[in-house]
Formats: sequence, structure tokens, C-alpha cells
Amino acid sequence: MRGRNAAGLLLGALIGLAPTAQAAGSWVAQAPSVRAATVGRETASEALTPPAGTAGRIREVRWRFRTPPGQGGHARLCHPAGCMTLPTERGRSTALAGLPAGEPLRFRFSPTPGQAPVSVEGLQVIVNFQ
Repeated sequence: MRGRNAAGLLLGALIGLAPTAQAAGSWVAQAPSVRAATVGRETASEALTPPAGTAGRIREVRWRFRTPPGQGGHARLCHPAGCMTLPTERGRSTALAGLPAGEPLRFRFSPTPGQAPVSVEGLQVIVNFQ
């Protein structure tokens, strides 16, 4: 009987800890295309929203988007607590690490001086969190 009581207590303790344990996870979001037309003025994408109840802290963000060849412009990915510059159309970064994973992100684009308006398509993020 003692073995059952000890096992029951151990199981109860583990179950009691389960709600406080933070499991690692990820979320993926996409946004419609945007057209950045004014130099020096960013055009923001629609919000890339995590699923309801997402908790934890960002570990890494992966992104991708497409522009016509030779029309990259300036690109940033923004969290309510800060932004990071996107040097390429596809990549990954830990620049937003530590920020809350349950907040929406937005892409922000602007053309470079002398550049025609740029259409940006295929906007996607993958947020890995812990």
C-alpha cells in the first residue's frame, strides 16, 4: 500500500506542476501583399497574429517575402516592443528574442530614394518561442 501512496503523491505532484511548465512552440502567420509607395514613409502589413493563448518568449523569428527583382527597398519586422531590420527577403534572427510571443508582428516596407513604388508579396513569419 505504501508504494501506491508514494506513486500517487508523485503523480499528483507532477500533475500539479504541469500548468506552470512552459513548453516550447511555434506559430506561423501570413499577411496579404502590400504596396510601398512613398520614400521615407513605411507601409505596414496587416497584423501577423499568434493563436489565442500563446504564451512564452520569442526565441527566434523566421521571415520571408517577395519583391520584384531589383526592387527590394527597406524592410523591417516589428513587435509592439521594437523592430528589427530585414536585410534579405528570407532569413532568421534572434533580434526579437525575449519579447512576448503572444503579441502580433507587422512587416514595414518603404522604397529607397529614386525607386518606383514596390509591391511586396508572400509575407510570412514563423515565431519560435519557449
